Amino acid sequence: MPAVTDHEQTPKRARLDRALIVEAGLELASTPGVTTISVRDLGARLRADPTAIYRHFQSKDALMGALLDELNGRAAAAVHAPAEDWAERLRELSISTLDLYIQHPAIGAEAMSLTTHGPGELAAIELMLDAFRRAGLDGAELVQHYALLASHVLSLAAGIARARAEHPSETDEGDPWVDAPLLADPRRFPLIAQHSLMLSELQDRDLFLRGVDLVIDSARRTATDD
Repeated sequence: MPAVTDHEQTPKRARLDRALIVEAGLELASTPGVTTISVRDLGARLRADPTAIYRHFQSKDALMGALLDELNGRAAAAVHAPAEDWAERLRELSISTLDLYIQHPAIGAEAMSLTTHGPGELAAIELMLDAFRRAGLDGAELVQHYALLASHVLSLAAGIARARAEHPSETDEGDPWVDAPLLADPRRFPLIAQHSLMLSELQDRDLFLRGVDLVIDSARRTATDD
């Protein structure tokens, strides 16, 4: 039997493509303590020269857009409620988006500054538009409610993801919305003093979900009024 050479024993390095780079980027972004995606770190994870990544993505923004679009697509794919249960579909999409952004904060934190126009983002938009149409909305009211929900979900989910990355929590139940008690002179700021305890008890996840429900309630009322 011919001897096996060292060259034959060494596993071949995987050939880079967009899917492989995106998957490695998601793994890097889910690593505890990682708050930004570095092309250098991504290249090291792929055992490739960082310049090889730019053969598949024209810029760092293009790479981040692809990573964000993958998260948005996964969030849409995580929705399992039947089409007629439009409110639950919106809740599921919102919660899955928040959870994925928290799991990948270096990507989720970019949600308010990047528009991907990719299949993942389009799937999420189509889901929201369809849900509000099934609620009984059309025209301007449909589009405005979609925009309200999308803005709420993206902005708060991105902010929560960034905060979790910078100040990791021991649980997934949420973190205080106010990072420190509001100490105010009750003579000058009587309402702050009166509500300081309740303000300190606010949780970011609870507020996120409350905002989602408010948009859903608005859609119901608007459809009934029409």
